[in-house]
Amino acid sequence: MTTVSDQEHPALAALQALLGERRLLRDQASLERFGRDRSPGWTPRPIAVALPESTGEVQQIVTIARAHGLALVPSGGRTGLCGGAVAVSGELVVALDRMNQLLEVDPSDRSVTVQAGMITARLQEVARERGWFYPVDFASSGSSQIGGNIATNAGGIRVIRYGMTRNQISGLVVVDGRGEILRLNHGLAKNNTGPDFRHLFIGSEGVFGIITEATVQLLPAPAPPRVMLFGIKDFPAILSLLTEFSNSLKINAFEFFSHNALEKVTARLGTHAPVQAASFYALVEFESGGADDEEQALAIFEQGLERGDVIDAVMASNEAQSRALWTLRESISDTLAAWQPWKNDISVRVGRLDAFIARVSALASSIDDDLELVWYGHIGDGNIHLNILKPDQVSADAFAERCSPVAKGIASLLAEFRGSVSAEHGIGLLKRDYLHYTRSEAEISALRAMKGIFDPEGIMNPGKLLPPG
Repeated sequence: MTTVSDQEHPALAALQALLGERRLLRDQASLERFGRDRSPGWTPRPIAVALPESTGEVQQIVTIARAHGLALVPSGGRTGLCGGAVAVSGELVVALDRMNQLLEVDPSDRSVTVQAGMITARLQEVARERGWFYPVDFASSGSSQIGGNIATNAGGIRVIRYGMTRNQISGLVVVDGRGEILRLNHGLAKNNTGPDFRHLFIGSEGVFGIITEATVQLLPAPAPPRVMLFGIKDFPAILSLLTEFSNSLKINAFEFFSHNALEKVTARLGTHAPVQAASFYALVEFESGGADDEEQALAIFEQGLERGDVIDAVMASNEAQSRALWTLRESISDTLAAWQPWKNDISVRVGRLDAFIARVSALASSIDDDLELVWYGHIGDGNIHLNILKPDQVSADAFAERCSPVAKGIASLLAEFRGSVSAEHGIGLLKRDYLHYTRSEAEISALRAMKGIFDPEGIMNPGKLLPPG
C-alpha cells in the first residue's frame, strides 16, 4: 500500500479528473479533519480526501483505487471511539458528507431510502415530519451519519425496546472492494432466497465495502414517555427493578450509573441530585398510555421501598424535567473526560451482570486498589461502560501500564461469561487484538475468508476489525 510520502501517487490524477479540486482535498487542515475519528492515540496521515456525491462515483473511486493499489478508509460522521475511521498510513479517505439526500419515501410500508451520509438527527426529523419515528438514538446523533451507524450496528439508549440499527434496515446499496455495486434486499419485508448479504455489511466497519444507500424501516410515533430516576441500594436491586418494569410496562430505556458518576456530573453542572444518595441509580423511560401506567410505575417504587431495595425516586412531570433527568445520564461521558479515563464498552447477558460486575471490581482491586471505577450504561440490554479514572499525579503512559493487566483480566472474564469486548462501539484498531476473547478462531477465519471474497486486494479499511494474521 502507499505511504503518506507518496504525494504524487498515480491514482491522484485519475481521482482529480473524476472529482475536481473541490472534491479531492489535499490541504493539511482537511487531512487532519477527515483522517480521524474521536478516538485518541493515532495521528491522521491520509494521502487525500475524496467527497463523492453518488453511488456511481464511489464505484469509480474504488475502481481507481483497486487499479493502483491505494487503500481506502470510509468516513461517516467520524464519531467513533475505536479508531475505525482513522487513516494513518497514506490511505484515501472516502468521506460521505455530500451523500446526504432523501431519495425516496414510501408511505405504504412506512420506509425511507436515504444516502449513507445523512445525519442521524436528520433521519429522525424526516420521520417526525411524517408522524413516524426512528428509534435509534445516542449522544452523537447530531453528527453521526446513518452509513456509519449501519457499519457499526449502532445501539444507543432504546435498544431494550427497539433493538440495534440492524433491526431498522430493510435494504442496502454497497460498493464492495471489487468495485461491484450490490443492491441488497431492496427494502423487502419477506425475501427467502438464501443468506441475506445485507447482514454481512451491517456491523462490518467498512472492511468489505462502502455503504452508500439504505432503506430504513420507520415506526409509528409512540405515546409520550415518562421518565423516573431511582436511587438503588445495590446492583442486584437494579436487576429486580428491571424485571418488575419489564413485566408491567413498555420500557423504552433502562439506564444505570454509580454514585461517583452522579457526584461528578452534578459538580460539573452545578446542580443537586434530585434523589437521596444511593450506591446506584436507575433511569427508566417508559411509554405512558395514561394514569394507569403511571400508577403502576409508582406501585413498583412503593414495593421497592418496602423491600428496602429502593432508597428514593422522582418522576418527571413535564418534558423539561424529563430532559433534566436524562442530562444527568447523558453528561457522564463528557464529565469523565477530564480524568482521561480508560474506557470499556462491554456486554454480558443481563442475568449475569451482577456476578460479572462483582468479579471485575474484585479483579481491579486485587491488581491496583487505588484505581477509581465508574460504572454506567444501558443496563436493560446488558451493555455497561466501565471507566477507570486516571489519578492526577500519574502520567498517561504510567496509567496505561497500570490498566493493562486489568484490561487483560476483564477480557478473560468476558470470555468466561461469553460476553462481548465491544457492545456498541465496534472494534476498529483499538480492540482488534481483543477480538478473540469474543469470537472463536473459526469465526475469525471465516471473517477473513469473507473479506477475501468481497475485497480480494485488501484495500477496504485495512487493519481494522480483523487482527493481523
